[in-house]
Amino acid sequence: MSSKNTIPIIDSCSLDLNNKTTIHIDDLKDYVIKHHDMVFPHKHNFFHFVLFTKGSGSHIIDFNNYEIIPYQIYFMAPGQVHTWNFAGDEEGYVVNFSADYFQSFLLRTDYLDRFSYLQGKIEHLIFQLAEQARNQATSILDQILSAKAGKLSEDYIRALLLQFLLYIEIWSEKEQQEGSNPYNHKIFNSFQQLVEQQFKSTRLPSVYADQLFITPNHLNAICKSYIGQSAGEIIRNRIILEAKRLLINKNLNITEIANELQFKDNSYFTKFFKKSTGLTPEEFRKQL
Repeated sequence: MSSKNTIPIIDSCSLDLNNKTTIHIDDLKDYVIKHHDMVFPHKHNFFHFVLFTKGSGSHIIDFNNYEIIPYQIYFMAPGQVHTWNFAGDEEGYVVNFSADYFQSFLLRTDYLDRFSYLQGKIEHLIFQLAEQARNQATSILDQILSAKAGKLSEDYIRALLLQFLLYIEIWSEKEQQEGSNPYNHKIFNSFQQLVEQQFKSTRLPSVYADQLFITPNHLNAICKSYIGQSAGEIIRNRIILEAKRLLINKNLNITEIANELQFKDNSYFTKFFKKSTGLTPEEFRKQL
């Protein structure tokens, strides 16, 4: 359970109940049975993804509700908040792996940064696998399941997981970058990374634009072309998301949350939150 000074509910979850490796793969139906008591908002300190081959119901990631569709994949980065409301007919695969799983395996320690769907960005969390890609994707996951069951080399399992991630990247990039400008795509990703690092202390789009060596107007145009939001909206939405995550932890009072997010006072934080959500922080917390 989280302590008073951490973001909500669950800081860690067993990656594998049977051994101490840093990857866990399971049949989705079995996983849900094992973790049936986790149907409440929680977070992980590892990467987590699910591929549904069938099923119905919904799951919630960072306060957004998504309907389950066969051959949908959802990805979660460490620190994101989620819960589920499955109907009991779900089938597929669930994979958890630690943030440093590839650290000793790959020369580049930032290699996972290349996968947009592992960065916790709301527009990349959910991916519908194209029909022509489904057999290959499930085949790789079946190989990982078999390798884990057979206690094969951990490096072999790492190679299979990396193959899966690269395969998904091929198909996700086809959708996300079709018709897009490669330079603008790189700028947009760089902006999102800067926001993730600095949103508590830096709220002016012009400061981010300076760091990216472009004008604020150019940054706004790029952001709107990708997700229909201005740079300022993206920054504000990231602050609101963090506020919601913190509000789940009822051990933190509103003043502590305002301080954590570097608001000058409680009143300003409350006005900022209500303007974006229509609720005061206290009202949002009661709704939970």
